[in-house]
Amino acid sequence: MSGGHVLGALAIPLLGGLLISGCARRPNVREAITLVTSATLFLCVAALLPAVLAGGRPHIQLLEPLAGLPIAFRVEPLGMLFALIASGLWIVNSVYSIGYMRGNDEKHQTRFYVCFALALSATMGIAFAGNLITLFLFYEVLTLVTYPLVTHHGDDAARRGGRVYLGLLLGTSMLFLLPAIVYTWHVTGTTDFQVGGILKTQLSPAATAVLLALFMFGIGKAALMPFHRWLPAAMVAPTPVSALLHAVAVVKAGVFCVIKIIVYIFGLDQLDGSADWLVAVSGFTILAASVIALRADNLKRRLAYSTVSQLSYVVIAAALATPLAIMGAILHLAVHAFGKITLFFAAGAIYTAAHKTDVSELDGIGRRMPLTMGAFAIGALSLIGIPPAAGFIGKWFIMSGAADGRHLFVLAVLAISTLLNAAYFLPVVYAAFFRAPKAGAEMHPHGEAPWPMVAALLFTAGMTVALFFLSANLLHLAGKVVAVNP
Repeated sequence: MSGGHVLGALAIPLLGGLLISGCARRPNVREAITLVTSATLFLCVAALLPAVLAGGRPHIQLLEPLAGLPIAFRVEPLGMLFALIASGLWIVNSVYSIGYMRGNDEKHQTRFYVCFALALSATMGIAFAGNLITLFLFYEVLTLVTYPLVTHHGDDAARRGGRVYLGLLLGTSMLFLLPAIVYTWHVTGTTDFQVGGILKTQLSPAATAVLLALFMFGIGKAALMPFHRWLPAAMVAPTPVSALLHAVAVVKAGVFCVIKIIVYIFGLDQLDGSADWLVAVSGFTILAASVIALRADNLKRRLAYSTVSQLSYVVIAAALATPLAIMGAILHLAVHAFGKITLFFAAGAIYTAAHKTDVSELDGIGRRMPLTMGAFAIGALSLIGIPPAAGFIGKWFIMSGAADGRHLFVLAVLAISTLLNAAYFLPVVYAAFFRAPKAGAEMHPHGEAPWPMVAALLFTAGMTVALFFLSANLLHLAGKVVAVNP
């Protein structure tokens, strides 16, 4: 039965997408199918949780196109957490999308909802992949089905952004990730994810470092510099797509793959000293992206470079390769999703209600949109790492892992980054609530954006706080990945 739930998680969004495609002239039915499909997917994924918590590993194999290289799925705690986050946030994003797409009278709405459903099916394939071949297949599918979302507006800017998006993500995966997978199979005779890793001691430290580089730069969705430009380029898409890219699926698929490959392919013991370069590169990405975000006036661009920085929190923690740091990486993957989607939801609400896109235009907007900007403030506090917002939990464990291993460089990077986070988020909140609106500012007659958008962003802001108090559940799953019991 558990295998059926795994197959269901892949098939439900596909079926939903098929039904949505037939409802182009019936928008109410189309959106009802979207909501029902997203809720059904979440329930299907959640049904797997008791078995995983009890130590079970639900699995299923679809086919074996090449001997020893099956398309197979196996649910372990890390994939379980990722699937729960993605499927749960799809429900919220669907509610938000209804308000956004209608409020802005967007074209091609049916295609939008179909591609969203396909993206979630690909995300479930990544989350439950039982080996590198399956992971690579669904990783590529996710890139392809999100391309029409990035280019949704169809103008020159959208096409340029789409070319960068597709070029960098497909280029890195084909040039780096695929050769890494082939070499891993050549060395070990398998591509299966296994507790403790499959490489063991087959490679020298130098060869391990090179293979790790192929994997890490091959996972372009993790946005390590210099292969990060696809992410700000994709900001030409509608805001619900930005939320998908930054919080629900795409970038989370990237850092999920980073953690999964380090834990289940390399193994924590194999990386002793071989990941020092990755600590340096991810530390540079954290600080450089934060500085760019600090200088960005466009709100979505500021949020995009914030995402580039925050993703490397996960990478730097995974590179430390200690149980405590890996737990921090997993927790940050989860809590960042809720904080960042709240911020993008707020940005979209501001655009819909006030037609403002730049930080310099937001003076006094909190007086007309207090719910939206209050939620923005909560998301910002989470990404800075201030309790009781949940972002504090992930950062605490990452810093604890760094302190435990006496990684002073990592502690310094995180400390400086926290100050930079505050420097580019808090002025937005201050201007919104404590500066007078500029003369002639025009807004939605009711102040706030349409209610589905506001309801969605209030929910994610509430969850950002709730997860701080419910972190024991996240810790339990994270602990199972590294075989500890917090």
